[in-house]
Amino acid sequence: MPRRDRILPVLQANVALFTRDPGPLIGRIVQPILLVLLLQPLYASAMGDQAGGTVQALLGHLVLFSLLGMSIVGTSILTERRWCTFDRLRAAPARAPELLAGKAIPILGFLLVQQAVVLALGVLVLGVRVSDYGLLLVAELAWALTVLCVGAAVAMCVNSAAQLSAAIDIGSTVVAGLGGALVPLAIMPGWAQAIAPVWPAYWAMESLRSAVHGDLHGTLACSAVLVGIAAAAAAIAAVRLARGWGRNTLL
Repeated sequence: MPRRDRILPVLQANVALFTRDPGPLIGRIVQPILLVLLLQPLYASAMGDQAGGTVQALLGHLVLFSLLGMSIVGTSILTERRWCTFDRLRAAPARAPELLAGKAIPILGFLLVQQAVVLALGVLVLGVRVSDYGLLLVAELAWALTVLCVGAAVAMCVNSAAQLSAAIDIGSTVVAGLGGALVPLAIMPGWAQAIAPVWPAYWAMESLRSAVHGDLHGTLACSAVLVGIAAAAAAIAAVRLARGWGRNTLL
């Protein structure tokens, strides 16, 4: 059976699930828009730089809510266990990477739409000037892939929806905060600045900021780091799936 025919049924099923209950998707788009509009004047005033403050507020909340969007990734995976359908998927002709791809593609599309809407707010409403939209697309895609793969890996390593919620809610705040998404790195404590490069949010902020300013080298270098993180997370998810993670033990 061609690979496309093995992936397509899983992809179609997941698109149907999202269209039947779009509430979480809408929430992850509306929330960052409202917060950026409310907090942009505060960021600009605190930083003493209208343009810099606007970019920090825009990109920081984009990164934060992209991370919180991992809940959508994880929930789509845990739902299979709750419905006792995961073993059926594993018994299908599709291999573990193909199963993950079928579930991942619709979510990747949502993550890209989420980023595009927030960035459009910055450009059309807040007056952010983007030097190179091609570079911005590269940075967006690298970050969306990272969020998708890390979310899948987290979902593969938890045993309940409560664990998933706690891991993503707490983890997103920690990763975004220590990565410089919520507060500019320059005013963070020295110890936080030292460990900032450990977190994916740091590389997302640097990649997106470099793209906004038209910095080719900075965008590609930071995006490459993000792709490496995504590849490592995808490998963890695939191994967990192939080793029988899908036992229907979710309560």
